[in-house]
Amino acid sequence: MAKFYGWRVVGAAFVLAFFGWGLGFYGPPVYLHAVREAHGFSLAIVSIAVTVHYLAGAFVAANVPALYCRFGLPAVTVAAATLLAAGICGWAIARVPWQLFAATLISGAGWAAMGGVVVNAVVSPWFVRARPAALGTAYNGASFAGLIFSPLWVFLIEIMGFPAAAAVIGLATVIAVSVLAKAFFARTPQQMGLAPDGDAPGAPARSVTSPRAKPLPGSLLWRDFSFITLAAGSALSLFAQIGLITHLYSLLVPALGKEWAGLVMGVGTGAGMGGRMLVAALMPAGADRRLVAGLSYAVQIAGTLTLIAAAGSNIPLLLIGVLLFGVGIGNVTSMPPLIAQVEFVKEDVPRVVALNVAIGQATYSFAPAVFGFIREFAGAGTVFLVAALIYAFAIGALLIGRYGMTKSARAYP
Repeated sequence: MAKFYGWRVVGAAFVLAFFGWGLGFYGPPVYLHAVREAHGFSLAIVSIAVTVHYLAGAFVAANVPALYCRFGLPAVTVAAATLLAAGICGWAIARVPWQLFAATLISGAGWAAMGGVVVNAVVSPWFVRARPAALGTAYNGASFAGLIFSPLWVFLIEIMGFPAAAAVIGLATVIAVSVLAKAFFARTPQQMGLAPDGDAPGAPARSVTSPRAKPLPGSLLWRDFSFITLAAGSALSLFAQIGLITHLYSLLVPALGKEWAGLVMGVGTGAGMGGRMLVAALMPAGADRRLVAGLSYAVQIAGTLTLIAAAGSNIPLLLIGVLLFGVGIGNVTSMPPLIAQVEFVKEDVPRVVALNVAIGQATYSFAPAVFGFIREFAGAGTVFLVAALIYAFAIGALLIGRYGMTKSARAYP
């Protein structure tokens, strides 16, 4: 029996996430260093530029579903790859601050439609019941990018300079995304005579959407308790995660050294990939997805508390802490779309996911600076404690959202 074509689409989404996160998310910390080294920009100027990159992406991400409706997903995705590549080239050739900020606006706009919104849009039409496994696999392209792109950027910039490295990787990204868009993203299950999940055409559709879900057009979505608590939980968890990840490497270096600290960070990223797939494989069909996400955040809290106990010097506890924290990294991005699938009608899910991504990105744009301030004035232990507290608030937001729904809304057949 031939393998369901939807899994090929998942593979294409994996590659898309690999390039999107590789340029738009894991690249900026490297660009920051390269730009400062090449042109002597102040740390404050370049740090603000990184924040502008993410904020621009947040604004555009909220409007991506409307762009899909008008121009189609393939065209928007290719345009996004082109903007992202052009923006990174702009970072590389900027000579004065205004040029750098102009480049960040372009790269941020491209990153908006190369991140979580497009991965969900590509995968969702092909899977309903198996969407947790499908999305988990596709999102692992982002985690894989963390393992590959950070050292790749450093290596290429070292041997050929930032402008040439940006041109090479940017061109490769545009070519790869253009091929994927034509071969995979332009097709739908209906056009190919297929049904989601590989079901036989004409078979009764099995929905996982709560029977309590109702259409929420326009401003009604912003007043919906489920949406508010989902967005709050997602934004808080991303704020804690991005803030801690930004500083974790340098916090590990005194005890482990640069090489081992880098290796441990890679292990944490790998744990995130494993944790995402573990949840997808073990989460029961009728599971309360908010509770699953909350449990994942709780594991990350355990990791941050273990890092506090390590006191910066206990190597076994440092390793355990990073591993526990890492296990939940992937689920912070993959669980909100899965919660949205259950709690909102099919037509509203793309908008919910896009707004959730936009709110989260706008929020975590400020996390590195906030955590840096805390670290500077209160110490490393306080950084971990604050991260744990923010995760606790994220769990609270998700659990409060459960009580805004009846039992029938939280479970599905």
